[in-house]
Amino acid sequence: MARRVVITGMGAVTPLAVGVEESWKKLCAGESGIKKITQFDASSLKCQVAGEVTDFSAEDFLTPKKIRRADRFIHFIVAATKMAMEDSQLKVNAGEEYRVGVIAASAIGSCKTFEANHELIVKGLMKNVTPYLVINLSANTAAGEMAAMCRAQGPHHFLQEACSAGTNAIGLGFRIIKYGEAEVMIVGGSDAGISPTLMASLDNLGAVATSWNEEPHRSSRPFDKKRNGFVSSEGSGVLILEELEHARGRGAKIYAEVVGYGSTCDAYHAVAPLPSGEGALKCMELSIEEAGIKPEEIDYINAHGTSTIANDETETLAVKNLFGPRVKEIMISANKSMIGHMWGAAGAVEAIFTAKTLQEGIIPPTINLDEADPKCDLDYVPHKARRSDIRFALSNSFGFGGINASLVLKKYEE
Repeated sequence: MARRVVITGMGAVTPLAVGVEESWKKLCAGESGIKKITQFDASSLKCQVAGEVTDFSAEDFLTPKKIRRADRFIHFIVAATKMAMEDSQLKVNAGEEYRVGVIAASAIGSCKTFEANHELIVKGLMKNVTPYLVINLSANTAAGEMAAMCRAQGPHHFLQEACSAGTNAIGLGFRIIKYGEAEVMIVGGSDAGISPTLMASLDNLGAVATSWNEEPHRSSRPFDKKRNGFVSSEGSGVLILEELEHARGRGAKIYAEVVGYGSTCDAYHAVAPLPSGEGALKCMELSIEEAGIKPEEIDYINAHGTSTIANDETETLAVKNLFGPRVKEIMISANKSMIGHMWGAAGAVEAIFTAKTLQEGIIPPTINLDEADPKCDLDYVPHKARRSDIRFALSNSFGFGGINASLVLKKYEE
């Protein structure tokens, strides 16, 4: 018999704040975390805005030695893991270590460490290159740091699956517990790719927002007629997934239940989604099927909603084709309108916000939706949060390479 899986702890580092509660509060208030880039001189770029994490102090979470040796994306995921563990009050006791596992994820990995050390090579300073570069380039080090910190010696994986990485980490962790391989899985994603090389590449690819450099808070505008690209962001989200009886046995608080997971691939293009939306539709369909419900039971969708022309149209088309005539009744919102695109962390952070939506009955808004694209004509909860008691929610991630992942979360009921 399949076992029930619940969320008992959450930690986040976002462009809005360090911590889940403060990030959630600002999200519901419709605040934007997107500002002018400060981490390097971006004046020569067409896109000069990003979702930077500005109030983060690595010293609050890591030792000075770890800070020196580890990439910024590792700083973020260690911090989010510590907050999630503290939130869950989980203690891994002797004899339980092999029943607790870790799945971490990233889309970009340690690009900042590579760039900094490559500059040393260009300057002829080979002796100054850190010996820990190779460890950082092996991005799975992030999962190893999490495991060592939490004494988690069970299933251990690291995913590098573009913008769907964080969602897939949750989904695979859910399956591991569901089918009895572990009692607890610590899962999440992290990225810190606001760097000159990456941002220049995105500029030249034509993927990022370029019209709002003087009004950064308006730059990420999913489903809006004037959108012209996504906004790159950084940060991390980590969740503690736990088998229900294990959680009950220790008196854990429960945010929500994970009940379904779907994963597909468009097998079509390096960056563009399949125009028919078939891969995204099938992914959502599989997650709903595993949840054991019908599409009409979904009350809310936390959209991938990147603010690109192709993604927003394709996701809308897929949702329409899946839900049929009832689609206009479903509330949909895009967290990326406020936090930008956190790459491999996006799905994890958005799942955290979806769990909060279920728990508190608040639908965060989609800001900057001033004039809807005629092809995007659904209820995207524009501008202001909305109160609604929902039971089932869908959280979508559709990444580069056509990697699709969807989760169905359920309001926790005894």
